[in-house]
Amino acid sequence: MTKSQENPPRMARLIGAWVLAVALPLSGCGTLATIGKLEDGAGAEAMKMWDRWIEGGGDIAVATTWERKVKPGLTVAEVEEILRNVMVERNMKDVGTLPLSKELEARSGKKEPVLTIYQFCSPSIARRMADFSPHMAAYMPCRIALVERPDGLWLYTLNMDMMVKMGRKLPSPLKEEAWSVREAVWDMMERAAKGEL
Repeated sequence: MTKSQENPPRMARLIGAWVLAVALPLSGCGTLATIGKLEDGAGAEAMKMWDRWIEGGGDIAVATTWERKVKPGLTVAEVEEILRNVMVERNMKDVGTLPLSKELEARSGKKEPVLTIYQFCSPSIARRMADFSPHMAAYMPCRIALVERPDGLWLYTLNMDMMVKMGRKLPSPLKEEAWSVREAVWDMMERAAKGEL
């Protein structure tokens, strides 16, 4: 092999090493810069989600949601009443209900397990959140799903801690407003699951 044939592979290795030497610190700097913009405790919250992702066998929905088993004996109507009562107490608006199981029953004529999605919102807070990050609009409105499984009724909603504990630092008063929405959804889930009017 001539000297000129040896140089291209050597030169390619040198260029590759240079690219790595430059890219690694830059990506680390980006990570460090981003970490500095996050809410305090964001790393711990991310690890909780990681643990749930592992426990869920890689199901990302398990990692990003809260769930509560509804107390046995409670009816769908009772759960709905509690959700709506808490919504009013917490100054949220009912912005729609999707009775998916009823729709499927109407199409097939067969009884379906309950699958209903309740949607709630605080329009003024939603507006400010979308102004802060337009991507947040994809998470709106807040939704709570009532799902009938073989072992009974369950409630599911997005893990609101992602919004208030894990992302970019929210400015005041948006941070406090976002926390109030998180607390409202948490309260709806807890009280509806326990049957607490």
